[in-house]
Amino acid sequence: FGQINRFLEFIHDILEQLPTDRPIQIVDFGCGKSYLTFATHYLLTSVLQRECRIIGLDRRKDVVATCTNIVRELQLDHLEFSVGDIAGFESSGPVVLVISLHACDTATDDAIAFGLQKRARAMVIVPCCQAEVAACLRAGKALQLARTPLAELWRHPLHTRELGSQITNVLRCLYLEASGYQVTVTELVGWEHSMKNELIIARYTGQRKHSAAERLRAILVEF
Repeated sequence: FGQINRFLEFIHDILEQLPTDRPIQIVDFGCGKSYLTFATHYLLTSVLQRECRIIGLDRRKDVVATCTNIVRELQLDHLEFSVGDIAGFESSGPVVLVISLHACDTATDDAIAFGLQKRARAMVIVPCCQAEVAACLRAGKALQLARTPLAELWRHPLHTRELGSQITNVLRCLYLEASGYQVTVTELVGWEHSMKNELIIARYTGQRKHSAAERLRAILVEF
């Protein structure tokens, strides 16, 4: 409850900065049971009185069917749910906002890639279960320990997981900055609510940071 309401505050702040003369299309990736999706729809339609279209996407057919039934029972307009992977998802028309709460591992990266492709005005993302980079760190651990004392940062399995998550999110932020987005990283709510609590907010400015691209490449080489 705390996470959803805090997430809505960030969405509200972003929407206040957007033009009001056109419909807003929002995609919620990895929507799950869609508490956030339904709450976002209520915020836009009932509270802000904005014209919108909201799409929730998830891989699980059962949760999508449940959410679709709720939409039908409550006769909610301009809210729909689809089954599928984020990678390869297509939507018609411009997407103003991409949101994702706890999309697992590289699904968060797929959500970011979609936002970049659509040149979304903003993305609000809380990552989850970053395992890809940790696997890479584990694979080269022996070689790295011989090469540099920095490898002590991920010698123990717990540290491998934590550092992998840290590096993953740093790379995401640098990539967004290199692609023309202004990035803010903060907590979503207090850590007592969830350990998966890092919030990435990206707003499109069109100003690509070349230094961010250079640092991203340097980090990839180093690790």
